[in-house]
Amino acid sequence: MFRQMRWRMIGAAMAAFTAVILLIVILVNVLNYAEVTKRADQTIASVRSFEADVQHRQEENRPPQEPFAGLPDREENFMTRFFVVRFQEESGEPSVYMDYIAAVDEEEAVRYAQKVLQSGKEKGYLEAYRYQVYTENGEKAVIFLNAAREQEQIRSLLLISLLVALGSWLLVFALVWAFSGYAVRPFVQNMENQKRFITDASHELKTPLTSIAASTDILKLEYEDNEWIENIHVQTRRMSKLVGELVALSRLDEAGSVLNKEKFSLTEAAWEIVETLQPRIKAAGKSLSVNIQEDLEYVGDPAQIQKMMSVLLDNAVRYSDENGKIDFEVCREKKIHIRIRNSCHFDSPPDLGRLFDRFYRPDSSRSTQTGGTGIGLSLAKAVAEKHGGSITARCPDEGSILFEVIL
Repeated sequence: MFRQMRWRMIGAAMAAFTAVILLIVILVNVLNYAEVTKRADQTIASVRSFEADVQHRQEENRPPQEPFAGLPDREENFMTRFFVVRFQEESGEPSVYMDYIAAVDEEEAVRYAQKVLQSGKEKGYLEAYRYQVYTENGEKAVIFLNAAREQEQIRSLLLISLLVALGSWLLVFALVWAFSGYAVRPFVQNMENQKRFITDASHELKTPLTSIAASTDILKLEYEDNEWIENIHVQTRRMSKLVGELVALSRLDEAGSVLNKEKFSLTEAAWEIVETLQPRIKAAGKSLSVNIQEDLEYVGDPAQIQKMMSVLLDNAVRYSDENGKIDFEVCREKKIHIRIRNSCHFDSPPDLGRLFDRFYRPDSSRSTQTGGTGIGLSLAKAVAEKHGGSITARCPDEGSILFEVIL
C-alpha cells in the first residue's frame, strides 16, 4: 500500500513536471522558429526589392546596382545567398537570377521553382531554402533564400532544449524519489499505528466475545426460544466475524506479510465453497448456477483464495433479489477468471467505485437486514491484489451486478 502511495505521489509530481517542461520546450522552439522564419521573410523582402531594382536597371540599360546591401548588418549582406526564378506570363519560359548563389545550377533552380508552384503554397521551406512566391507585372516569381544556417539553428535549439529537458526530468525524478520517502513517512507511521490498534483491539475483544458466546450457548440450553438470548447470539457472531475480518485485512495490508503459497486444485477449492454455501442459498429461496472448469490448478494461498470466493458468494446471497439468481464461474482464459453475478434491483445505480472501500455499504441506512459489515469486499480486493491480481465490479444490465477476479 505504501509503495503504491509513494509511486502515485512520484507519478503525480513527475506528470506535472513533465507537462511544464514539455510546455516550455514547445513554447521556446515555436517562438524560435517563428522568429527565425520572420527574419528570413524580412530578408526575402529585401531581396525582392533588390532583384526588382536589378530588373529595372537591365530594362533601362543602366549600370548594375552595388552588391546586395538590403540588411542592416553589413556582414549579413555578404553571407546572404539567394536566387530568383521568374516565369514569363505568355510563354511560361523561366529566367533565373543567380548572381548570389553557387550551390545550385540553373536547371536545379528551375526544378525547385516548378516544385514550389505545383505545391500551391505562397511561402515555406523547401530543403535548405526559404521561399516566397509573388506575382509582379503578370510574371510569377519565386525567391529562394538559403536558410541552411537558420535551419541548423532551429535544429540545434530543439536538440539542446530536449537534452536539457531530459536532464532536468532525470534530476527532478531523483529528487522526488529521495524526498517522497520523507513525505510518506508520517502516513506510514499513522497507518502502522492504526494497524497495531486494530490488531491489539481485535485480540482484546476476542476473549470477552468468546466468553459471551459460550455463556449465550448455555443460556440457550436453559431458556429455549428466547428472542433476547437469540439476538445476543446473532450479534455476538456478527461481531466475532467483523473482528476476524479486521484482523485478516490488517495482516494482508502489512508490507512484509507472506502468503502461504502452494500449488493446489482451484477446482476442488471452489466446489468446497459451493457445497458450504449451498444450504444457505436454498434456505434463502435463491438459485445458484455453477460453472467450474475441471482440473484447474493454481499457486497461491488456498485458505485466502477460498476466503475471497466465500466473501463474494456471501455478498451475492445477501444482496440478490428475493428468489434471485446467482451465477458462479471459475475458468482459465490465459489467466484465472472468477466471476460471480447476481440479480438485484437498483433503486439507484450503486457507486461501483466505492464498493471495495472499507466499511462502505450501498444502503446508506446501514440496515442490519443484510447483516453486512462493509469489510468483506475490501478483504476480497486485498486477497486478489496480494496474489498479483485484480477485482472489478460492473453492472452488465439494469437487473444484475457482476464481480470479476483475475488472477
